[in-house]
Amino acid sequence: MQSVYKLLSVISIFAISAFLGTALHAQQSTEGQRIYVCNQGEATLSVLDVATNSLVETIDLQKLGFSKNAKPHHAIADSDGTYWYVTLIGENKVLKFNRDNELVDEAELEVPGLMAMHPNKDLLFVGRSMSAVNPPQSFGLIGRANMNVEEEVDLFFSRPHALATSPDGKFTYIASLSANQILARNNDTGETELTMLEGNNHVLVNFAISPDGQTMVATGQVSGKLLVFDLSNPLKPQLTDTISVHAQPWHPVYSADGKRVYFGNKGAHTVTVVDMENKKIEKVIEGNGLAQPHGAVLSSDDKYLYVTNNNMDGTYKPEGSSEEDGHTGTVVIINTETLTIEKVIETGMNSTGIGTRIW
Repeated sequence: MQSVYKLLSVISIFAISAFLGTALHAQQSTEGQRIYVCNQGEATLSVLDVATNSLVETIDLQKLGFSKNAKPHHAIADSDGTYWYVTLIGENKVLKFNRDNELVDEAELEVPGLMAMHPNKDLLFVGRSMSAVNPPQSFGLIGRANMNVEEEVDLFFSRPHALATSPDGKFTYIASLSANQILARNNDTGETELTMLEGNNHVLVNFAISPDGQTMVATGQVSGKLLVFDLSNPLKPQLTDTISVHAQPWHPVYSADGKRVYFGNKGAHTVTVVDMENKKIEKVIEGNGLAQPHGAVLSSDDKYLYVTNNNMDGTYKPEGSSEEDGHTGTVVIINTETLTIEKVIETGMNSTGIGTRIW
């Protein structure tokens, strides 16, 4: 009996330790976290602090020597937040900033668009911009340490855009805007497989992959669908579900537990929350500040969802603004427990891509 008590005591200690470790991680996970916003219409970058949910700095790219037509489009940060990266469509560059928001390096790549990051290797995957009429049929692999373009991987289709890397970094997925085609690449061997979807072109905007790496979702700009893929065979994603959503679903993001997917609906000025266990819409969020929602990221503790808004049609009117200057972009901050809007931060003209550190 004493041995049983000892065993139960050991189990209890491990359980308490695990609980405290999880709690400590949750408490510390957002420490120092920053959110990076691209204001494509005015060549600036907005930096938000997660701890205070406030704007802490605006970086003027023209003061760093870039043109007013630099068109910053997407951002992403290292897992520890030491460095972060921005694509400039108008300058054909990928920039590297340090934690103090100082420009430290750059790479040359034609019309760069979305980015994804290998979690373990020194690799940054860079796609091509949606706004480019005839971009290269390839995506770039950049070494983050020295910002050298190590390879441009050829594709079998035109207008590559949607881009994601599996949580273990072993596979990268990229899709065409002009056809229902998805390329899967084994990042260790270089092996690729092309998947073709039936029916009318969805115009796939972007992907998100579940934390366990078993499921991938894609948003269809024209079809108004969320497509769900089984990644049991990572090189051959299998379409299992299509969910009808509001108009023009844009950049999706998974919750840390994999139970939800969030994305903005650019054509409806809404944010959709999908229950991934039941493959059903849980809620459609409407409200002030949602004006052509574009990008979406979560705080590291999953408490807040941050959604950028282009507001190019003037749906959102800043207080005291005139008709001429009433098109500023926003970041809408949504409480993921209540699924309500908690705050609207005005950023810059045509706020597009948004990024934070990977986990």
